[in-house]
Amino acid sequence: MKMWEGRFKKALDSKVNDFNSSLPFDCRLYHEDIQGSVAHARMLCKCGIIDPKDAEAICRTLKEIEQDLDSGKLLFDSDAEDIHMFVEQVLTERIGDTGKRLHTARSRNDQVALDTHLYLMRQFLEIKQLLISLISTIYEKASANTDTILPGYTHLQRAQPVTLAHYWLAYAQMFMRDVERMDDGYRHADRMPLGSCALAGTTYPIDRRYVAEQLGFSSIYENSMDGVSDRDFVVEMLSALSLVMTHLSRFSEEIILWCSSEFRFLELDDAYSTGSSIMPQKKNPDIAELVRGKTGRVIGDLTGFLTTLKGLPLAYNKDMQEDKEAVFDAIDTVKMCLQVFEPMLATCKVQKQNMADAASGGFINATDCADYLVRKGLPFRTAYKIVGGIVAYCIDQGKTFETLSLEEYKSFHEAFGEDVFKAVSLTACVSNRNSEGGPSPSSVEAQLSGVKAFLDAAKG
Repeated sequence: MKMWEGRFKKALDSKVNDFNSSLPFDCRLYHEDIQGSVAHARMLCKCGIIDPKDAEAICRTLKEIEQDLDSGKLLFDSDAEDIHMFVEQVLTERIGDTGKRLHTARSRNDQVALDTHLYLMRQFLEIKQLLISLISTIYEKASANTDTILPGYTHLQRAQPVTLAHYWLAYAQMFMRDVERMDDGYRHADRMPLGSCALAGTTYPIDRRYVAEQLGFSSIYENSMDGVSDRDFVVEMLSALSLVMTHLSRFSEEIILWCSSEFRFLELDDAYSTGSSIMPQKKNPDIAELVRGKTGRVIGDLTGFLTTLKGLPLAYNKDMQEDKEAVFDAIDTVKMCLQVFEPMLATCKVQKQNMADAASGGFINATDCADYLVRKGLPFRTAYKIVGGIVAYCIDQGKTFETLSLEEYKSFHEAFGEDVFKAVSLTACVSNRNSEGGPSPSSVEAQLSGVKAFLDAAKG
């Protein structure tokens, strides 16, 4: 029998029951549901709404139910409509009418909102820790490669020389912003909706702030309609996770490219690679490819729920049930990806010589050659045109800036001197880019210090 069947004359059709039920996925909220119910029962007792003996029996039995679910002694009833009704049903079966007093001064509308808040607050913190761990791995890999020179790219064309430390620290910055978004999401989820009831509060003399204090919330919803209908914090979780996956996907794309024979910049550890069923020579970056592929799934979770939410009037609507599967899937996917991506990165082997060889081709020191002429007094656009001519000459002659003779340089402009060779060396090209945020040793050291300070603050 459904708890709400009083005004109905027919039993719910079995197919409708299956369609309506959320227990198959919201059962994971049982810890939060019981936690919220215990706090609610204590508040009802404090406010004189239920007898202390009833409150004690309710709280004791709820904790027993939680232990039985944890151990597997109690199994979920597939006929139950949702986790809230299931817990209340078991409670009533165990202590009779006393259990029926628990739902005084609350609705499933504010109950499900509470459970979702509590669950997402915990998930924001757990995902934050996974991100911090990944940033720590990037920091270690970057620290070991401050002098590893490789080409930086624009349009996937070799552009200018950088170091691997500088390259990977860019990803550290992305994930640091993701950590900040987890903090922001937590702050917005840290608002207690219980006591909003169905939408219009209650006539009982409840103490919402007492419940919030018990559950660790720093504030409550100031408007009861907003309390039951707000799902901004769910969207923020989905949005933040979509950005995490976007950053992981971009990083994965780099790794996939760099593991190819065309780049040969990285080699993945055997524990994080797979082979081919037909080509024995293959070593495939499947983990990175799966992370890249699962990104579309998480973005789809965000897009789908935003589409669901956009047309809903106040206050609660059953459509909101669709937030659970979307956010659960996104959370599970991101956690799984972070847990395999980090060790994959930590164990990969950097092919330094291949990076250096790539950096020596492609004329990635052309801008530095132009800057050399600017320092000799030429306007940049004039210098740019001269160096463009030198590049064309080198391509025709099969030469590089390093292998040209001084006479060849002077044939393009008399300002060239012997010091041009030092100016166009890759080491000098990197070292001279000492603007804040650049790839020079001093700038990279400052960036590493910033990441280290971030990690120390996050861990401590």
